[in-house]
Amino acid sequence: MDTVRLAYGETGLDLHCDPAVTTVVTPRHHGVSAPPQEILRRALRAPVAGPPLRDRVRRGQTVAISACDGTRPQPRHLMIPAILEELDGLVDLDDVVVLVATGTHRGNSPAELRAMFGDAVVDSVRIVNHDARDRGSLTWMGELGAGVPVWLNSEWVDADVRITTGFVEPHFFAGFSGGPKLVAPGLAALETVLVLHDAYRIGHPRATWGLVEGNPVHDDVRAIAAATGVTFGFDVVLNQDKEVVAAFGGDLLEMHAAAVRTARGVAMQPVPQLFDVVVTTNSGYPLDQNLYQSVKGMSAAFQVVKPGGTIVCAAECRDGFPDHGSYRSVLASADSPAALFAEISARTDTVPDQWQVQIQARIQAACRVVMHTSYLSDADLATAHLSQTADISLAVAEALAAAGPDARLCVLPEGPQTIPYLLEADR
Repeated sequence: MDTVRLAYGETGLDLHCDPAVTTVVTPRHHGVSAPPQEILRRALRAPVAGPPLRDRVRRGQTVAISACDGTRPQPRHLMIPAILEELDGLVDLDDVVVLVATGTHRGNSPAELRAMFGDAVVDSVRIVNHDARDRGSLTWMGELGAGVPVWLNSEWVDADVRITTGFVEPHFFAGFSGGPKLVAPGLAALETVLVLHDAYRIGHPRATWGLVEGNPVHDDVRAIAAATGVTFGFDVVLNQDKEVVAAFGGDLLEMHAAAVRTARGVAMQPVPQLFDVVVTTNSGYPLDQNLYQSVKGMSAAFQVVKPGGTIVCAAECRDGFPDHGSYRSVLASADSPAALFAEISARTDTVPDQWQVQIQARIQAACRVVMHTSYLSDADLATAHLSQTADISLAVAEALAAAGPDARLCVLPEGPQTIPYLLEADR
C-alpha cells in the first residue's frame, strides 16, 4: 500500500491506498523564482497593463485596499506592506483603510486580523470588516451587468484610490477567484450577492471551474468592477505550499486575465477517465475551516467521479457548518438532496447561502458523499444528508470493493487547489 498525505487542518492526514488502482492528481510543481517581496514589487512597478501603482496616486489622496477574508490563504502580510511601501511619501497612513472583503461571511476577529495581516499592518493602518447586511455602510451604485442591483461598501466608493488584492485559483462557480471578485461580491450588499448567486446563475452550465467568459456569475462580477472603477488590481498565484510563484498588477481586468492564464496552468489538470471513488480535501487550513467551504472540495471531486460513485471528503471543519448564515438551515429544509436541488432550482427569490446548498445538493443527488471531520458529529452531518467515516482509508477500501474488481480511485490531496477535468472537456 502507498501512503498519500492529504491536506487537512494544519497537520495533514494519511490515506493508505493501492497504487495499482490509484491516480493522484496534484498541482504541477512550481518552485519559487525569487523572494516574494521582489516578485510583488515587480508586479507593482511593471504591471501587466497601464502605469505603475505609484504613478496612479497623487499626494494627499485617500486609499482603500480590498483584501480576502480569513477563509482564504492570501499572503496579506506580504501584499499589503508591499503596497504601503510603494505609496510611502505619497499617502499618509491615516488616509489608508484596508477593507476585508467578507462578502456574506462573518467578520474576522482582532486576533484573526493580526494573524492574517501581521502586527505591523494592524498597528499602522485601519482595518475594517465589510458588513453586507449593514445598509448604513453601503452606497447605491445602480443596476449593473444583467440586472444586478449594486450597493458597495461606502469607504471603498468614497476613496480616491481603490486597490484590489487577492489570489487567483479556480473557483467552483465563478470560474476563478481574485480580481473583480474583490469588489463584488467581496464588498457588496447582501441584496447584490443574492442576485449574483441566484439559482439561474449558479445552475448555468458555464458557472463552473475554470470558465470565465460566458459564465453568468463572472460576467456580472466583471461588469460591476468595470462600471464602478478600480485604480489598480494586484493578484498572486500560489503553489501547493502557499508560496508566491507569480504576481500580477495593473488595470484590473487585463491583470486578472493574465493571472488566470498562469493559475490555469498551475491548478487544472486533465485526466483520461472518470473514477468510481474520488478522495478530496478542502486544501487544509484555512480553507477547510467549515463544511460550507468544503463544498468546493466536493465539487472538485465531482468533476471526475462516475455517476453513482463515491466522494470521500476530508475537511477539519473547526468552525462547524458554520453556525452563522443560513447554510445549515437551508440544508435541513428538505428531506433529500434531490428534493433540495429541485426546490432551490425553481426559486425566483434567493435565500442567503442557498448557492452553496444548490451545488452540494446537485453533487449528493448524483453520487454518495462521505465526510471525515474532526469537529462535526455524525448527527450533525446527518442533518446535511451526509455520512461520516472515522477511518478514511477503510472507507475508500470499502467503496472500491463495492464498486467491483475494476474500480479505480482518484485522489486530490490538495482538494480544489487542483481541478481535474476530462481531456475532452472545454477549459
